[in-house]
Parts: sequence; structure tokens; C-alpha cells
Amino acid sequence: MTSHNRPERVAQMVQQLLGELFARGMRDPHLGLVTITGVKMSPDLREARVFWTVHGDSEQRKHTGKGLQNARGFLRHEIGMQLKLRITPELHFTYDEAIDRGERIEQLIRQVHDEERTRIAAPATPEHEE
Repeated sequence: MTSHNRPERVAQMVQQLLGELFARGMRDPHLGLVTITGVKMSPDLREARVFWTVHGDSEQRKHTGKGLQNARGFLRHEIGMQLKLRITPELHFTYDEAIDRGERIEQLIRQVHDEERTRIAAPATPEHEE
């Protein structure tokens, strides 16, 4: 394989490892429902942008973001120990808004369908006879 595929392969390994760490459980209860949706590595493998989401409201999202920042050192240490990379990447956590956008689009589509069904089901109003 060529070296330009390496960042993608390392990103997959980091995502899988982080998913396993969260599945096993972390000390911070705010991290229990976090899902890692993707990882993007820098070409030199020194930085990893970790995309995440969590089920819950904006307050839950805020607490989870803080929990991820607090756990960053531990998670980085685990990545270094288990993946045995020459350089352990710095982790940068970014909330993945794609799921929220998808849910909003789905909600709008349902609303349009419901309105259309209501319009079709409503009896036609009789026109004035002359």
C-alpha cells in the first residue's frame, strides 16, 4: 500500500480503539453514551480530529464535550500503548453535527408528508352552485 493510505488506516485503528474504550466504560459518566463517528488524521499522523456524537440534549452534549477534553490525555496514552505508533497523535474532539442535520431533515420530510396526507384526506369544499 502507498503511504497516502496510511493516515486513513491509522484513523480507522484509532476510531476502533476509541470505540472499544468507550464500550468498556470510562470513569466519567458523561462519556457513557458517546459514539465516535469518524477520525481524520493529519498527513504526518501527528494530529487526529475525532468526530463524536451523543444521545441527549445540548446540556448532555456540553458535559460530554468537557468529559472528552478531560479524558484526552488518558485516551492518547491508550492509543500510544495499544497501537504502538512512532508518534502518538494529539486528539482534537469535534462534535459531529451531521446526525443532528439528518434528523432535522427527516423531521421536515415527515412534516411535509403529514401535511400532504391531511390535505388529501380533507373533504373537498363544495363550490357555489349558480
